[in-house]
Amino acid sequence: MGILRTIIWVLLTAILVAFAAMNWDPVDVKIWPATEPANVLIWSTKLPAVILISFLVGFLPTWFALRTTRWSLKRRLDTSERQLADMRALANRPVEPAPATTPAPTPGTASPTLPLDIP
Repeated sequence: MGILRTIIWVLLTAILVAFAAMNWDPVDVKIWPATEPANVLIWSTKLPAVILISFLVGFLPTWFALRTTRWSLKRRLDTSERQLADMRALANRPVEPAPATTPAPTPGTASPTLPLDIP
């Protein structure tokens, strides 16, 4: 399975390098619009750089949101698993029998007498 993943990544990289080489044209990107043509901020760069930056601007916030959501859910799952393990440990613990105690008589009531069998 690892060799298949490596082949796919090598092919994808080769395609991207070929695309970048064929489109290595300079482009002008307006960074800051202005009311006067002399005040326009222009960035002159190659087209693959613009494509890469555009991809990262869209990809990175989504990737960070995914990572933080996975981190939060993993923490919640770990907490739930820990609580479940504690509950199982309590359920499997042997129950100690309660000591037998006789209730104390309340004042004003007669305690029952047991008949004595004397032969």
